[in-house]
Amino acid sequence: MEVNIIKQNNEYIIGKPMNEWIGIAKGEPVPKMLFSELWHEGEVCILFSSTGLGKSVLAMQIADSISSGKNIPHFKMEAEKQKVLYFDFELSGKQLQKRYSKDFKDDYVFDDNFIRVKIEGSNANINESNSYDNYLISEIEKYIVKSTIKIIVIDNLTYLKGAVEKAQDALPFMKKLNDLKKLHGLSILVLAHSNKAGMANPHSLTINDLSGSSAISQFCDSCFAIGKSTKEVKTRYIKQIKQRYTENVYGEDNVIVCRLDQPDNRLYFSFISFGRECEYIQNMSDSERANTINIAKNLRADGKSYRDIAKEFGVSHTAVENWLKIDNALKQ
Repeated sequence: MEVNIIKQNNEYIIGKPMNEWIGIAKGEPVPKMLFSELWHEGEVCILFSSTGLGKSVLAMQIADSISSGKNIPHFKMEAEKQKVLYFDFELSGKQLQKRYSKDFKDDYVFDDNFIRVKIEGSNANINESNSYDNYLISEIEKYIVKSTIKIIVIDNLTYLKGAVEKAQDALPFMKKLNDLKKLHGLSILVLAHSNKAGMANPHSLTINDLSGSSAISQFCDSCFAIGKSTKEVKTRYIKQIKQRYTENVYGEDNVIVCRLDQPDNRLYFSFISFGRECEYIQNMSDSERANTINIAKNLRADGKSYRDIAKEFGVSHTAVENWLKIDNALKQ
């Protein structure tokens, strides 16, 4: 039984006994994983990192997974195969082709469910009474209604405003995205940058590293970040920052370690192992490096492959190869 209905600013605030709310929730489906415990159906999720760490690559990999109905190896994807709208405000067509081909030949083939959207035409409808983010939200909603697609990726938040890291700029857009989510039953992944300040030195990633963190975090259901390893140039780790449906599975003691590479006709994240964040943000001392290389050499002498040795240290096999090559070069 409803106990009160209050109309405020053309919105209704409805009060019910707590047990009724739980009863209503029982009739709703359990949100499925879209990218392991990091992003679920019905969530506005933020993925952030410093520039150049591969957040667009990972986002496209996630979109590719959902649109093809195939999970990324070592990650969970419970949702059925479906269309994904990817709003790409970053890459040109040729930049895109470079990432998903081999020397601009032998293109990687995406599923037709993967729909990339880019901005075309003039900004004639933008004026003082209709800001850019209002205009963009309106255009996004039109496309959503027309296509009936429920999975949305926005790449990226920084494109929308020159100073989006300021709370007054980020807050309205994130609120509007939340309104779209509730109105149309969407799952939205939004890419954003890290704060410039404080990113020069490796440190444990927190919500404070997200540009406009205090504002943006209020309007996202979940959040994860990509960090850079100090051990090997192409090694990355994925850390869970905020969650509502699960425990913190991939926190500082269990980050997901991956390698960003392009061995064939696509750039993608490949899983290496799980590890502790502190192991990837601290530079090894000379003695630690010497000890690590000595252990690697002994394992190699025992017949272990580079990949087996890499698993011992939670790094890529090429990192191990480089360690031993450098060690051999120094001794010659």
